[in-house]
Amino acid sequence: MMSQSVEPRIPGDIFYLTRVMLFITLICTGYVLSRPNPDTRKEEKLLLPQTTPERPGILHWQSKASEKAVTRYAESQGRKWRCWNEAMFERSS
Repeated sequence: MMSQSVEPRIPGDIFYLTRVMLFITLICTGYVLSRPNPDTRKEEKLLLPQTTPERPGILHWQSKASEKAVTRYAESQGRKWRCWNEAMFERSS
């Protein structure tokens, strides 16, 4: 019987097994990502009632908070614009 040593076929190729495992991993990942999405109705049951698509509009407190935020933002922008306008177009005497 001939004695054969256990070595890679190409002596410098010590990462052969690593490359094979990486290739198999990439093939499996591609397969999993290409599958169609599961039914999303199961996820809707986990959401709170206020966030489901059946509820039109937003809650009362949310609309009041939004109006207040918009008002404050508009006021601060007006102040900023006035200061900028005064600084840019001051008349030098």
